[in-house]
Amino acid sequence: MEHTVGTTPPRAMTIAGTDSGGGAGIAADLRAFEACGVHGCVAVTAVTVQNSLGVTGVHPIPPETVAAQIETVAGDIGLDAVKTGMLASSAIIEAIAQACDRAGIGAAGRTPLVVDPVAASMHGDQLLADEALEAFRAVLFPRATLVTPNLDEVRLLVDVDVHDRAAQYAAAKALHGLGPRYVLVKGGHLREDTDGCVDLLYDGNTFTELPGPRFDTGNTHGGGDNMASAIASGLARGMLVPEAVAFGKRFIVEAVRHSYPLGAGHGPVSPLWAVRRWWEEPGTAL
Repeated sequence: MEHTVGTTPPRAMTIAGTDSGGGAGIAADLRAFEACGVHGCVAVTAVTVQNSLGVTGVHPIPPETVAAQIETVAGDIGLDAVKTGMLASSAIIEAIAQACDRAGIGAAGRTPLVVDPVAASMHGDQLLADEALEAFRAVLFPRATLVTPNLDEVRLLVDVDVHDRAAQYAAAKALHGLGPRYVLVKGGHLREDTDGCVDLLYDGNTFTELPGPRFDTGNTHGGGDNMASAIASGLARGMLVPEAVAFGKRFIVEAVRHSYPLGAGHGPVSPLWAVRRWWEEPGTAL
């Protein structure tokens, strides 16, 4: 059979940890990349032992190995966008920042950097040591094109406890003061908001509210990973940051709408809605 060479799709990298249950981390990022039409590359920061009930083990990768993964891929394949997830330690964060500088990722480089500061569990518990939180603030945020914290991470990073829209605005200002070009304060954990789920984008001058429905489901594992990966995919495809964030918002709304139960705990959000047609409808051309 004759082989047809296709056009290389946009390329994005996730710098994050594994999830042995497949619902979050690198597994979620790669699924979202694929659903958004982007080729996914990886730099593994840690191997976790987890299922739908929680994490029972974290095994960090040596910082120099994390950095080498980034530079090796960037130097050969090239990257159109990069996003981070669980980074495990301040040493890994420092190594990532230096590798990104050398590869032209983030800050003034040509490759946008989306920082999803995974710092809190689904229950709001702190996952990182204080020194790693400080490394996020001082080292990675100033290099970020966009940071995408949830409200528990906002509390840990800038000590703003968000329980209403006014505090969400104040948190966005505080986070922007740490140096990223854009801040997206996600409203998924703002249960007091009866208007749905409103995310807030801020560029230092303009606030943009992104409203969406709130679904009555406990199956939200990997939601932050999927949204950040969809945004990174939009950036890799050449969208401006506000366009990419709006794209990511539409993507995650559908991913939560199509979430499913898995195991005895929290099931994952699902990017499969974007690719399901051909296997749900027999006879659909591939």
